[in-house]
Amino acid sequence: MYTSKDVWPETDRASFPQQGSDMYESHYGFTGSPFQLTPDARFFYGSRAHSRAIAHLTFGLSQGEGFVIVTGEVGAGKTTLVERLWSQLDRATYTLARINTTQLSSDDLFRLAMHGFGIERSQDKASMLMDFEEMLRQHRLSGRRCLLVVDEAQNLSLAAIEELRMLSNLTEDGRASLQTILLGQPQFRRMLASPDLSQLRQRVLASYHLGPLDEGETRAYVEHRLTTVGWAGNPQLTDGAFAAIHRHSGGIPRRINRLAARVLLYGALEQATTLTTDMVETIANELNQDLEGAAPLLSRAGHAGFDDDGRFHEDSLRERVEALEAKVARRERIFQRLIDVLGQRV
Repeated sequence: MYTSKDVWPETDRASFPQQGSDMYESHYGFTGSPFQLTPDARFFYGSRAHSRAIAHLTFGLSQGEGFVIVTGEVGAGKTTLVERLWSQLDRATYTLARINTTQLSSDDLFRLAMHGFGIERSQDKASMLMDFEEMLRQHRLSGRRCLLVVDEAQNLSLAAIEELRMLSNLTEDGRASLQTILLGQPQFRRMLASPDLSQLRQRVLASYHLGPLDEGETRAYVEHRLTTVGWAGNPQLTDGAFAAIHRHSGGIPRRINRLAARVLLYGALEQATTLTTDMVETIANELNQDLEGAAPLLSRAGHAGFDDDGRFHEDSLRERVEALEAKVARRERIFQRLIDVLGQRV
């Protein structure tokens, strides 16, 4: 069995991501990329945990004040949740500002928030705050509400979090004018336990930790994303392939996407109509090697023709040479497939 490292050399692989995605989309007749890493509300899958998180967000927004917090591991789907929520909200009722970069001073965070709501950043802070209060008042009069979403909240300094709390204190006729959604990794929950943030905790209306998908949900998630781009059963995934995807991804959506996309490329290059457990295992092992860097150098006992005691065996060497020849033959076949597919696009 070969790995996708046999498809193109290490130095060339970086130039192929887009072509690879286009290749398997074309090969399997998809209308788009089912496992893109960029959050997209179209692909939202309402697992048990994600549906509960949406319910917490909806409840929090219904209160019209304070903070709503969602935490989860990297790639758990926090940003996709907000994309989904935003796609369901009435744009005539809400004005949304988003901050995705949070390793900032409290002053820079304030200015980014103001910029998100259309307030000119070149002014001094006092002038910006007065303009913001006037904007909030006008929104309140016209029946609109302002919603601030801050991603990667675990990177916020205590001073920056306090700046957000102070903004939440702005009121009009005794009613809060701004709501804030904080998205963060699990360590953000530990930050919130700090005595310095007791006032913020008192303003948290809803909080939810987004856990991973279970094995059944992982299968449903993969099928949902495939169906969204026109999948009609080609390729077919075996039960073992679904189980392997869950095992290697831990049920984290972004990891599922990364693994499934590479498995689809593998299948397209092999012109496979069925994706198997072995295929998933092969790609998962390769991805692990990519993350960990080059494999460690073999000891002499690991070299071709030597056993664990360092003794030379001609039969072992012959087997390795035959395997290498077979690998070269497969590589030539796969490169020809690449040339054929890319040539059809010219």
